[in-house]
Amino acid sequence: MADLRTNYMGLELRNPIIVGSSGLTNSVDKLVNLEKAGAGAVVLKSLFEEQIAFHIHKTVSQNDSNSSYPEAADYISNYTKENDVSNYLNLIREGKSKLSIPIMASINCVSSSEWITFAKKIEEAGADALELNIFVLPSDPHKSAEQNEEVYFDIAMTIVKELKIPVALKISYYFSSLAKTALKLSWTGIKGMVLFNRFFSPDIDIDKFDVTATNVFSAPEDLPISLRWVAMLSDRLHCDIAASTGVHSGTAVVKQLLAGAKAVQIASAVYKNGNEIIREMTNFVEYWMDKHGFKTTGEFIGKMSFREADNPAAYERVQFMKHFSGIE
Repeated sequence: MADLRTNYMGLELRNPIIVGSSGLTNSVDKLVNLEKAGAGAVVLKSLFEEQIAFHIHKTVSQNDSNSSYPEAADYISNYTKENDVSNYLNLIREGKSKLSIPIMASINCVSSSEWITFAKKIEEAGADALELNIFVLPSDPHKSAEQNEEVYFDIAMTIVKELKIPVALKISYYFSSLAKTALKLSWTGIKGMVLFNRFFSPDIDIDKFDVTATNVFSAPEDLPISLRWVAMLSDRLHCDIAASTGVHSGTAVVKQLLAGAKAVQIASAVYKNGNEIIREMTNFVEYWMDKHGFKTTGEFIGKMSFREADNPAAYERVQFMKHFSGIE
């Protein structure tokens, strides 16, 4: 019988399937059902720094009298923040009391100053790890690439210094030098890097003249985006990699592990197919391992990484050539 266990950020997972931060992981009942379905670990729905700021602004704005009483506005702001944080910590505590698989907290942040105390509270509440979901859209023409990247390093180094539990960064591919930046980030003391986060994609309603969301869920066709970079970076970073985006089948799980990921994160696949997709994925991985004679995941993780592949140039190829596409 194949052994599906894997080690990610020093945490032993019973299998490499992690249910990523989403509405799927925002309640204890959902977490319990995900564990029963076979998940190896879960990442709690992110607490958004900007969301808390919005809640505070909305609550304060609802009462015009607050503008005459700054103390009242301060009280409401602090209460709103503490209430959001308290609910999140309770989710961690209750989840840890009912689950045996690792529970990772998640913060979607754009600065480091607000989250140091909160990160400590996450650790105290019993979270097994903390995932920092960071995305700075390089849209400000007055900011250099170095200034945008500095945000990532400030957050990572500030939080890592304060915590004993492992910290992972979930990043995007919007970097002018992704490989170099990822390598430098892996030197900050983080234990994991998630490639890649999925962000809001705007669309336009041409009748309502409104900006709406599109491509909310990932598709199997998105897999090559992360697969390329997992393979390119897994041999070079000083931390583990978890692959995210486009993983919708057991075949995709195997591909990411072969590329060098220690684990994969799924969400859209569960939204589309239900919790049973987790068992289908693990069953396929087990079948595939038996078919090829692998007893443990460690025997094949990274077998097709950039350094180990027979044709590593294929990962660096960016032009659409007949040799690789198979079409005229």
